Amino acid sequence: MKADTEHGSYVWHNGSIIPWDDAKIHVMSHVVNYGSSIFEGIRCYNTKRGSAVFRLDDHIDRLMNSVHIYRMDIPYSAADIRQACGDVIRADGYDECYVRPLVFRGFGTFGVDPFPAPIETFVCAWKWGKYLGAGAIENGVDVCVSSWTRIAPNTLPSMAKAGANYMNSQLIKMEAKLNGYSEGIALDSSGYISEGSGENIFLIKDAVVMTPPLYSTILPGITRDSVIKICQRLGIPVLERAIPREMLYIADEVFFTGTAAEITPIRSVDKVSVANGRRGPITEMIQNEFFGVVSGSADDVFGWLTPVETLKPLAKTESRIG
Repeated sequence: MKADTEHGSYVWHNGSIIPWDDAKIHVMSHVVNYGSSIFEGIRCYNTKRGSAVFRLDDHIDRLMNSVHIYRMDIPYSAADIRQACGDVIRADGYDECYVRPLVFRGFGTFGVDPFPAPIETFVCAWKWGKYLGAGAIENGVDVCVSSWTRIAPNTLPSMAKAGANYMNSQLIKMEAKLNGYSEGIALDSSGYISEGSGENIFLIKDAVVMTPPLYSTILPGITRDSVIKICQRLGIPVLERAIPREMLYIADEVFFTGTAAEITPIRSVDKVSVANGRRGPITEMIQNEFFGVVSGSADDVFGWLTPVETLKPLAKTESRIG
């Protein structure tokens, strides 16, 4: 096990493992000027049965869908990127980490037209703890409704996990932090609840779990889908529906989901307590099921964990770390 550092020592770049400090691009790369990047966020957990990546195939499938939406022709298959994630985890010696596959348009053109720019593919990893702060998983966080609206349909495709979308997310996040909140919740262009700056959102009212639908311009979150499947297994009713803002103030429980945030309760919205201002019983029940799987203390009944040891290096992957 390597020491807990801010980032890893190595990066996978276009088929080779290279030192972290060598992972550089030109300042005039298309991605720098026009935000033309696609990425994923994936967690590797140190389970009781060994290191395992959470829903790796689903994350890579979403990456490939995002790449397809933005007409990026990459020379790597989903299987290639999957194996690259394993290569980086092994190269860095991590037993748990956050993994970031990244596809973007590099240097090759001076203009909005992206097609002449070459496609670059990287996979990086680093240590990342609780995204919304220590204690957030149990105690919850204080959030606000953002003054910034989430990207509207037919503007930027919210189903793609694209770097450009996160300029909107940054506005939401900065406003929240500067006003003393941990996170912001954006509404969609119709005024219904959309999502946080980097998280999906769930509300519980009268023992029914609700979450905004895809047409509320949300990212189709992998952890969001995991929570829906957990609820179905537990017999908890789940509705994907348009949710008005005022439901945030009268809900019995509210929580965020995401690869970084995992399952984080919300204890207040706009300084209005959610119920008694503590993590609710259904949220805790869902958390217990989720963390039971990713810790290895419960059976992986959904088949969500990919042991790192099964991610064998690709024959064509070269090493330039020596």
